Amino acid sequence: MKEAAIKTRILTACIVLPLLIAFILWTPFWGFFGFVGLVCGWGLLEFFAMAYAQRRFGETLLGLALGLALMVFAALGWHAAFIGCLTASLFGVACCFLIRHGNMQTVAGELSLLLFGVLYVSLPLAHLAMLRGLPHGVRWIFLVLLMVMLNDTCAYFTGSFLGRHKLYPSVSPNKSVEGAIGGLAGSILAAGIAHLTFVPWPGLGFLLLLGLVAGAVAELGDLFESLLKRSFGVKDSGSMIPGHGGILDRLDSLLFVFPLTYYFALTFQG
Repeated sequence: MKEAAIKTRILTACIVLPLLIAFILWTPFWGFFGFVGLVCGWGLLEFFAMAYAQRRFGETLLGLALGLALMVFAALGWHAAFIGCLTASLFGVACCFLIRHGNMQTVAGELSLLLFGVLYVSLPLAHLAMLRGLPHGVRWIFLVLLMVMLNDTCAYFTGSFLGRHKLYPSVSPNKSVEGAIGGLAGSILAAGIAHLTFVPWPGLGFLLLLGLVAGAVAELGDLFESLLKRSFGVKDSGSMIPGHGGILDRLDSLLFVFPLTYYFALTFQG
């Protein structure tokens, strides 16, 4: 089973990574922005499919529209429009459930899920687009990907071969303390590699600190999505990627690391 999982990871990396690198390098900002919008929309659909046991088309459509609008306004820096849309979200969701409340006992929970899903998916992905718009934005994105990928890879192999102590069995029974430590080491290593190659301008100490914090935040993002899936009673967020689940399963760590790296990049722009 482990050998099959390792082969799948290697094959995926060999196919996906070159395409991803080429896309980030050569796609103009508006093309990249459109891609982020597509990912955001797909992620919102997956979240609402998990959240609502009975498919609620009207609520899902409203959440999709609000989430995409918030992502666009935040990413473009239209602050007044963003605040207005955020306020409209409250009124829009309130009116939607007032008209289509369904089971009265579940209204508060379903209403909260709609608002949370909009924020959970849209705002972190807005920071991805904002990161791309910064000076050396492409390099910052590569740094995020390198930190998260090495975190995931090192955590997987360390946990597979050395894992003895459960990290958080009630949420993710397969994760170990040893794997988490290996993941942190992977993120720090990624930050060091980046400093020596394509992100030389922050001091090495600051970049290694980012690697440490980003590694911890990435693992929290992974655990949090596992918590959500257990709460919703599903194994994967979707089935878009055979053998890897849905798009939120691939983004779980990244959703937490994009905002962190964006604000670090604002401080240490090269």
